[in-house]
Amino acid sequence: MPEKSANFAGKYSWMFRQNPMIQRWFKVLTLAVFLGVLVIWKIDDWNVSSFHKDFIPIKLNNSTHSEENLSPYIVSLQFNSTFHNIPRQNLTQNQLNFTDANQNLTQNQFEFTNANRNLTQNQFNFTGANQNLTQNQFEFTDANRKSTQNQFDITNASPNLAHGDQNLTNSQTPATFEWISVELGENYSSKLLTGWLAPGGERCSDSKAVDIRIQSLDGIAEIELKTGEIHEFVFQALDELGNPNCRGGDYFETDLSGDSWKSRPPIIDLGNGTYKFALQVHPDFPGKYNLTVILLFRRYEGLKFSPERFAFDKVVRTIPIKFVKSSIQLPEIAQCQKSDFDRNVWSGRWTRHTKNDKCVISDDGRYRCIKPSFQCPYPWCNGSLGLLESNGWTYSTHCSFKLFSRENAWECLNNRWIFFWGDSNHCDTIRNMFHFILDLPEIKVVPRLFDMNITNPRNISQMIRITSIFNGNSNSTGNYQGLNSLRNEGYRQVLRDYFSQDIVPDTVIMNSGLHDGVFWANVRRFMKGAEEAAKFWAEVVEGVRRRGVVPPEIIYRSTVATGGYARRLAFNPHKMEAFNGVFLDKLRQFGVVNRVIDHFDMTYPWHYDNRCNDGVHYGRAPAKMRWRDGGIGHQYFVDLMLGHVLLNALCAR
Repeated sequence: MPEKSANFAGKYSWMFRQNPMIQRWFKVLTLAVFLGVLVIWKIDDWNVSSFHKDFIPIKLNNSTHSEENLSPYIVSLQFNSTFHNIPRQNLTQNQLNFTDANQNLTQNQFEFTNANRNLTQNQFNFTGANQNLTQNQFEFTDANRKSTQNQFDITNASPNLAHGDQNLTNSQTPATFEWISVELGENYSSKLLTGWLAPGGERCSDSKAVDIRIQSLDGIAEIELKTGEIHEFVFQALDELGNPNCRGGDYFETDLSGDSWKSRPPIIDLGNGTYKFALQVHPDFPGKYNLTVILLFRRYEGLKFSPERFAFDKVVRTIPIKFVKSSIQLPEIAQCQKSDFDRNVWSGRWTRHTKNDKCVISDDGRYRCIKPSFQCPYPWCNGSLGLLESNGWTYSTHCSFKLFSRENAWECLNNRWIFFWGDSNHCDTIRNMFHFILDLPEIKVVPRLFDMNITNPRNISQMIRITSIFNGNSNSTGNYQGLNSLRNEGYRQVLRDYFSQDIVPDTVIMNSGLHDGVFWANVRRFMKGAEEAAKFWAEVVEGVRRRGVVPPEIIYRSTVATGGYARRLAFNPHKMEAFNGVFLDKLRQFGVVNRVIDHFDMTYPWHYDNRCNDGVHYGRAPAKMRWRDGGIGHQYFVDLMLGHVLLNALCAR
């Protein structure tokens, strides 16, 4: 619809004089405004704190679609956008803030449903999902959405582009928004199974996606979004004829990359052929970005036993976006504390704070691009950024991480026993911790079965014990059994023996591993195997507790996002993300897990090629030799970052 002229009333003023319907509605509208003024007088004791309570939550996982229809293998996206210190006197004329979310609507209140209505600065916006928003307005979409007490569900279905959506005036205090956050969701496993088994029957539900339509972005030459804000978009999956699909289950990879920023925009499958995702960039990182969307698998086909022949792997969108700096404030990222590792799923980002363009690989395969004395800028990490050998990159999420010096790391681990149980990625991480953090280059290899007491050569009073038991197979020379290894009684007894003495490990770090992606024929069988594994570990911990011994803390470290060519294989990201969620869900049900490290989120921005991985490992030892992608050498800093994250989890107070 063409945009309506700003002088609409003047041009057609004769309609207002002669049309009795308009006169009657004008009277009613005048009465509504008068009643609104009375409401404001009545609540003269309104303050900032009440506004804060009413407008805290913005939940992407609340929609008009029933919860049962959501495809739950995608994490449920939930974020908060909180506005602080907005003075009442800054409200412009004819604008009202309705803060009582439970207020009963009376017959004198109205619902504006014209989806294409263009609202000006002093108009109200209630239910129009596609209305054009102007300065200082909110969009209340999905009028039938259920809101809890003192909450409004607000979504940015059509974010303002090219200098739009100016929420602040020069006289206002800058708004404070929340960071994007994601959550696993309740009953993850059962919902995944429901979506996987959902029947088709209609053409729109049986057809397969080949493309998408993003109505808010497609066809726009120059897209500008403000930093700090959460910008939400919805896209529709289309079949080969361009018709909309009406069933979910497609697996889309999303990537937001700039010169100094890499992140995975969280995505939600709404179960009806439409998908939501959200973008957010910190105000410290304005600039040019590329949003890339890849359709990797369709109709849950990535979860199949042999999914390679079903891989679609098509880039369906590459969209240039300019993020312009705003005065919006985001909550400060504090250094991770113990409670920060309670989150099941992370939504972090990699940021770059310096760069050496002349850096070249050394003869030992390492990239010593940044001086060790270069300190990571607050608040993105704490310590020497040069220790990561990442040429300026570091990872942060809802909290930031300390980068440990050798001395700090030994103090953290002194007199502790750390027990690893997982795939061979653990072996790489342990070796890299020895070489790069603890400064023990003499330990060249960490085999699949490893148990060693290690003394600090610079301080013989400091000692740690590291044990690692491979779970890819009950036979350490075998592969592709995963959690099924626990069905071997001899293997189970080996594990029990480590926890049957008076002294047991202080901490267990576990994951299910890539081998599960190969072994289990389908999701249902993996769920059974994951439940048996969770039950086994619950029995081990309870056995320690019954003997009056302090049980170990258990950290679940999610499995990596496989990279490059491996994205299409049996342990593809679609399947491993689902298996990560299922195993964590089962561990939570049995009360086993104390903390979580989301290594899947850490590796995801680097999984599109093999520069940082060989497909299945992110921590292979540095070497100046031809790598899988044809280059000389490879990047290993992603796994080295994991080593520091593990130390944060082990040593956090």
